[in-house]
Amino acid sequence: MKLIIQIPCFNEEDQLPETLSHLPRQIDGFDAVEWLIIDDGSTDRTIEVARRSGVDHVVRLTNNKGLAAAFQAGLDAGLKLGADVIVNTDADNQYDGADIPKLVAPILSGHADMVVGDRQTHTIEHFSASKKLLQRVGSWVVRQASSTEVPDVTSGFRAYNREAALQVQAVSQFTYTLETIIQAGKLLVAIDHVPVRTNPKTRESRLFPSTPAYVRRNALSIFRIYSQYEPLKVFWGGAVVMGLAALAVFIRFLIVFIENPHVSGHTQSLILGAVLFITAVMLGSLGVIGDLLAAQRTLSQRTFERVRRIELQLGIEPSHYEPGAPAEDREALEV
Repeated sequence: MKLIIQIPCFNEEDQLPETLSHLPRQIDGFDAVEWLIIDDGSTDRTIEVARRSGVDHVVRLTNNKGLAAAFQAGLDAGLKLGADVIVNTDADNQYDGADIPKLVAPILSGHADMVVGDRQTHTIEHFSASKKLLQRVGSWVVRQASSTEVPDVTSGFRAYNREAALQVQAVSQFTYTLETIIQAGKLLVAIDHVPVRTNPKTRESRLFPSTPAYVRRNALSIFRIYSQYEPLKVFWGGAVVMGLAALAVFIRFLIVFIENPHVSGHTQSLILGAVLFITAVMLGSLGVIGDLLAAQRTLSQRTFERVRRIELQLGIEPSHYEPGAPAEDREALEV
């Protein structure tokens, strides 16, 4: 059994040594524990620092492609490097590396294919009230869309067994956390969660320049992803609202017309009702089209999974792969 701990990185030469110093090299149930960094187009000495710190594997992306792309590149490389379990963590030392044995325990026991670390965000002091509220609302929305019970859907501290990693495919250009949970729920991947500890904040987030930006971008991501995976609920819900509004306007027009049939000037109500009715029909049509696209997306995911399995059988090397620190250097660091 091999465990690979992957860390997406972008200009993390200052944070990476501290993060790596807390990662385990031995965990009960695994014959080998290896470290992989995905360098997302860094312009500093991230790779050099990683090798000096004993990282086993490096995936060097040619330019900054974003967190979701780096995460997906790490999963692909981990599978091709023979990982039975892949753990994803952040380079800024947000998560306590000592909790990795706890994170992988449900997978080792056979109770889960994917495990998400619950940061218990309501207890994190540096999270603002609006950020905590969005965490709760967003997690509830994602749970409805995915039919899961994950309390902290934006946590990047998570573990995948080989089967779950084969099926996950993040296509978002912004974040992978929400989308992959919904995907896993739709694909009937067994998901569990465990409480994990977090470390004090070492720097500001690079994904969000401010709390309002965090709220705005995550809210849009939640709506977009929910619309992708539950189009009937979103668009037919809007169609019902527009239809009821149109009906109310039409009823008002009829009441006024019946009471005063010779009075003119209510044509605008009839026009407004017609516009609302047409909008309802259009939203209903979009729901049907979206549902058909969602079915096509599921077929595409299954095709992608089969392609990945074929690549593994053929022994295709990971993309953008470079070896990490030499074995003798890693042994010297462990001593």
